[in-house]
Amino acid sequence: MNAIVRQEQQAGLAQAAQPQRALPAVDQRHLDALEEEAIFILREVAGAFERPALLFSGGKDSCVVLRLAHKAFRERRAEGGFDGRLPLPLLHVDTGHNFPEVIEFRDQEVAGHGDELIVAHMEESIRRGSVRLRDPLESRNAHQSVTLLEAIEQHRLDCLIGGARRDEEKARAKERIFSHRDAFGQWQPKEQRAELWSLFNTRLRPGEHFRAFPISNWTELDVWMYIARENIALPSLYYSHRRDVVVRDGLFVPVTACTPPRPGEAVEEADVRFRTVGDMSCTCPVPSLAASAAEVVAETLTVTLSERGATRMDDRSSQAAMERRKKEGYF
Repeated sequence: MNAIVRQEQQAGLAQAAQPQRALPAVDQRHLDALEEEAIFILREVAGAFERPALLFSGGKDSCVVLRLAHKAFRERRAEGGFDGRLPLPLLHVDTGHNFPEVIEFRDQEVAGHGDELIVAHMEESIRRGSVRLRDPLESRNAHQSVTLLEAIEQHRLDCLIGGARRDEEKARAKERIFSHRDAFGQWQPKEQRAELWSLFNTRLRPGEHFRAFPISNWTELDVWMYIARENIALPSLYYSHRRDVVVRDGLFVPVTACTPPRPGEAVEEADVRFRTVGDMSCTCPVPSLAASAAEVVAETLTVTLSERGATRMDDRSSQAAMERRKKEGYF
């Protein structure tokens, strides 16, 4: 796997060194069908549940879902923008190790749209003792499940809308669009409910809840094509920028307070962008000179690894890392 990652990184650097070429023309007609399906799912959630919430981290997938929610529930102005408010709050689990640029972008977006935002802080879970870290610099990504479940209980939420997609990872590939979680917040892969002819079984027992994924059938390429078409704003980390990194286990690890260089590692400055922005302790950039959504689309046409496989250190701990986390209540 490391050899494959290194080959992709070298290819990305070689591509970055080449002069700019005309961007390829890509057929986008299928985006209308994907958008229509996603809006249908969002309205199904609003009709079937009493206290839903939309998971919003400021990442590209949650930004796309937020735009779809605005189209589903708000009235669009002729000059652009939307009137009215969403009928559900936004929810974000703040690990304390999020990229500052993403948190700043999140707050600006919420303020600009006038949406309600609930922030569940992992630091509070740590103070309560429900999350215990072995080391202050340990990755907090897996521990988000505890804080998330505490927020669900506190706000009595019965459905969370997320931006997970089937093309990201094997465990997500077999998860339903409406994913049932038991009273402990756990996902049982062998007890998933059938979803035939777009009919969804949303029955709940006390203490249970659902996760709904309106862009489950989208790919990373679809997401970026939609971002380009809709001119959706994203954190600057998604586009090429200069950053100090170290090469570790075939990945470009960003040099941050959470991920300092280890003894013997050489720090280098590189042109990179992030394909996904999660916890700083486990998210890595890729070499890139793509400065716009259209240029990212062109890059995405050539990649051979999924965004999680190419950028997430936590997903490399085992073949079943994601499925294990999801069984414990992860997104």
